[in-house]
Amino acid sequence: MILSIVIVNFNAREHLVNCVQSLVSGRPAIEHEVIVVDNASRDNSADAVAAGFPWAKLIRLPANAGFAAGNNAGIRASRGNLILLLNNDTVVPSGAIDALVQALLAHSDAAVGGPRLVDAHGRPELSFGPMISPFGELRQKLTMALHAREVAAVSSWVERETRREQYVDWVSGACLLVHRADAEAVGLLDERYFLYTEDVDFCAAIRARGRRVLFTPAAQIVHLRGRSRATAAAAMTAAYRRSHLAFYEKHHPAWAPLLRLYLRLKGQLPPPR
Repeated sequence: MILSIVIVNFNAREHLVNCVQSLVSGRPAIEHEVIVVDNASRDNSADAVAAGFPWAKLIRLPANAGFAAGNNAGIRASRGNLILLLNNDTVVPSGAIDALVQALLAHSDAAVGGPRLVDAHGRPELSFGPMISPFGELRQKLTMALHAREVAAVSSWVERETRREQYVDWVSGACLLVHRADAEAVGLLDERYFLYTEDVDFCAAIRARGRRVLFTPAAQIVHLRGRSRATAAAAMTAAYRRSHLAFYEKHHPAWAPLLRLYLRLKGQLPPPR
């Protein structure tokens, strides 16, 4: 069994280095390779990886292809039976990846596994949920907003839910483990999503084939959130809106015109790429 760890990066040199260093400090016991896909960063991210971690496989893309396309490039260059998609703004504690692998392999009906994600202060993130729909999305966003404001009842619920192993509709692409066979069976990630919702769409495709998605608190990863986005907030917001529209056009076509109208009225309809 070989694990391929794929990290996509864009202009987040410091966090990328910290992420890869955490894989060195807490080296997984499973045989593995690390593949860094750099989306044409302008902050010498790729050079930092080449100099500091020459054993890592480095893919320098000529332009920013987006998160889904970057991950696909890494997957195609990998050789593992298992693939871990890992955000550059994560820090991996010793033993966490092995625990995630063991949890997934213990469930023969599961194709995808996701760990418990926490912030730098140890507060849990609601990193899984039901399939995105207009009402499900509203519920998820409201829960996350109240949790961020430390509303006691909501934060207690998030704490309990993220301590319970369960099958879910999707887990966050910030740290997503998948069997290669399942990833290839659904054609990898849908590249129409430049950034955001690609993980939900990917898990939906997996579930459509009768396989399951597992959330497990047996593994815990630190997720610092949004570091690449912070380098170009306006562009990332536009990318989010485009992905949001693409998701609804694919999965909820009847709602897509209403979403487009809503964004236009708010002045948030993104220009075409």
